Amino acid sequence: MTERTKPARAGAPLGLRGSLGTAGIVFLVVAAASPLVAIGGALPVMMAIGNGAGVPVAYLAVTVVLLLFSVGYAGMSRHVEGAGAFFAYVTAGLGRTTGAGAVGLALLSYTAIQAAVYGLAGAALGGTVAAYGGPDLPWWLWSGVLLAVVGVLGFRSIDVGTRVLSVLIVCEVGVLAVLVGAVFLRGGAEGPSAEPFTAGAFLSGSPGIGLMFAVACFIGFEATAIYSEEARDPGRTVPRATYAAVLLIGGFYTLVSWAVVVGVGTGQARTAALEDTEGLVFSVAALYAGPGVAVTMEILLLTSLFTALLAFHNTIARYLYAIGHTGGVLSPLAGTHVRHASPHVASLVQSAAAAVLIAVFALAQADPVLQVFTWMSGMATLGVLALMVLVSVAVVAFFARTGADTRWWHARIAPVLGAVGLVGVAALVLSNFTTLIDGSTGLAVFFVALLVAAFAAGAVPAALRRE
Repeated sequence: MTERTKPARAGAPLGLRGSLGTAGIVFLVVAAASPLVAIGGALPVMMAIGNGAGVPVAYLAVTVVLLLFSVGYAGMSRHVEGAGAFFAYVTAGLGRTTGAGAVGLALLSYTAIQAAVYGLAGAALGGTVAAYGGPDLPWWLWSGVLLAVVGVLGFRSIDVGTRVLSVLIVCEVGVLAVLVGAVFLRGGAEGPSAEPFTAGAFLSGSPGIGLMFAVACFIGFEATAIYSEEARDPGRTVPRATYAAVLLIGGFYTLVSWAVVVGVGTGQARTAALEDTEGLVFSVAALYAGPGVAVTMEILLLTSLFTALLAFHNTIARYLYAIGHTGGVLSPLAGTHVRHASPHVASLVQSAAAAVLIAVFALAQADPVLQVFTWMSGMATLGVLALMVLVSVAVVAFFARTGADTRWWHARIAPVLGAVGLVGVAALVLSNFTTLIDGSTGLAVFFVALLVAAFAAGAVPAALRRE
């Protein structure tokens, strides 16, 4: 095994510290994936305008592609150390210029998905408070409250945030497991059926839209490597957490989506979703598991949004921390707290940036769901797909150049297959991108141009410094 590559450390006397094991990292990653947001929000849309009863196969297909990607990604974690993940891996495989471009692309993509969740969370929290007799306040005020709590937890040790996330995720997964059990115990609308797993069901309607939303539901799984400096024995912990996260997220989403399809009836899946997109999953829960479970799910939807915000805050802060290690005027970002051993400077910068974004959307009077959430999550999905393709190429280049891993499956075949699968999914996302943004081709071009500009903003200065 080669010596692990570490990013240059300029002006950072302390590193990050933590005691994260495999389970702790998996909790952080599952939190970013937001199970109840994916099932309660994305799944009905997939059924309504995607491929109806065939959505479980969309989750399975994406799981297979991401497992192939994870082979090389996990392999790199044994040789490249640091909180930069995508940035560090692309740099190690394709050089500093491309790596710097990946930094810009990653920051924009994760910032976009966090902004999306702040919009949805603010609207959901405000709606819930008003429904129970509380004040009817603008969404951005509730987003500001959530931002303050996330900022405090993000400033402190990663272990504190992990404990909070662990409790919430266990409750969230638990209530969805109750839903699954209730549907199958009572037989569903037409009895348990394997029809959702047939090729005919998957190819019905618009399977591309189903795949697009399935990918969006996985965003955050790749953050396992970001916590390597705060993990126990990262060479073993990060690969295990990566495989565990993909399998758990993919397997769980497949099972729950199957249960929801069975609950409404395979033949009525698309119709039921079109008629009650927002409340479909909660209606199924009330019918099969009781009103109490449905109400619990509605409350836990809010905690799911909160855990996603905290997870993405931690991810972005650690990207900023990794950027600080490149030195120069950005070196203060690499500062770590003496007591908490957290990237507190990067965390504060991230909180300030999120506050600015919320203020911009508020001043623009953007709709928190139809515009902030939908538009930003679409752009983030495309950006993360592009990053994963870059990483797959970087993995092949790194192992071919260094000979650190000569196994054909781990160093060549799986990464190449993963890259091919990711490119295919990205093509489907692009072809259906206007679905997310009111059919506007001009707006789609604008968002793609933003992603290209973010990559160039990192790559061009790095290329000029090399001359």
